Amino acid sequence: MPLVKPLSPDHDIETKALAEFFNETLGFCPNSVLTMQRRPTISKAFINLNKAVMTNEGRVTSALKRMIAWVSSNAAGCRYCQAHAIRAAERYGAEQEQLDNIWEYKTHPAFSDAERAALDFSLAASQVPNAVDDSIKSKLYEYWDEGEIVEMLGVISLFGYLNRWNDSMGTSIETGAVESGNTYLEKHGWNTGKHS
Repeated sequence: MPLVKPLSPDHDIETKALAEFFNETLGFCPNSVLTMQRRPTISKAFINLNKAVMTNEGRVTSALKRMIAWVSSNAAGCRYCQAHAIRAAERYGAEQEQLDNIWEYKTHPAFSDAERAALDFSLAASQVPNAVDDSIKSKLYEYWDEGEIVEMLGVISLFGYLNRWNDSMGTSIETGAVESGNTYLEKHGWNTGKHS
């Protein structure tokens, strides 16, 4: 059972209008947002930040941003966010081989060296203590410009917030996210854990 129960999607009209964004990304409004709207200033600020972070202004695709989110959430151990990130990667056109082999991104041929550099950055930036070093920086700069690196770190930081929020809340995971988690992550031990 979650720490705080989500409210109805109709609770705050402004949040509801902004949350239409998630119907595209996930196919539903996340329970995390429905909980945040107990303080609508937080829910609205979060949705606007999410939209800004997920806007593509360079070569970092929507699918790659969601895979970056998955690696970050995997490092943090948040099963709720792992399932949401893999679902969004699927909905934004990540290749089937990438979805099936996300756990092996470091070695699987479905991932390019540029994607590996981005995903290694996500893993290093999501660890405590932070593991971003000159080697990570050097690899990033081989493939990505500074604006693209800022976009990636925006995703990593956004999911740092979400990982803390959802694991602390024990947010109940939605059916669609469970389906994606079971499809792509269960074979490696993923389950809903405290998010059921």
